[in-house]
Amino acid sequence: QVQLVESGGCLVQAGESLRLSCTASGLSFSSTTMALFRQAPGQERDEISCIYWNDHVANYLDSVRGRFTISRDNAKDQVYLEMNSLKPEDTAMYYCAAAPTLPYCTGSSSDFQHWGQGTQVTVSS
Repeated sequence: QVQLVESGGCLVQAGESLRLSCTASGLSFSSTTMALFRQAPGQERDEISCIYWNDHVANYLDSVRGRFTISRDNAKDQVYLEMNSLKPEDTAMYYCAAAPTLPYCTGSSSDFQHWGQGTQVTVSS
């Protein structure tokens, strides 16, 4: 079965950097659209960024554009989120998502069939 495992979340101070990783198994990763979402307590799950099989990045959440970078390594079945200049408002659970047949990212969580368990990122001020 499909498994997505996130790692790299932890407690950091404002201004610091962090790199999240997501390792996929059980799917044809090199042809799968991947995305990172985040959800803070009491808030909706927002798509941070979406990356296609060919490394093309569809979009970034406005609040992270210029600070976060999504990338993938098809040889390792991994997707990464580089997060710089972290702010307290970046505190959330971060989720990896996969959509094997998605041709176009819309920003909706309903586009994605497979989800990881999440990794917590906490940014202190």
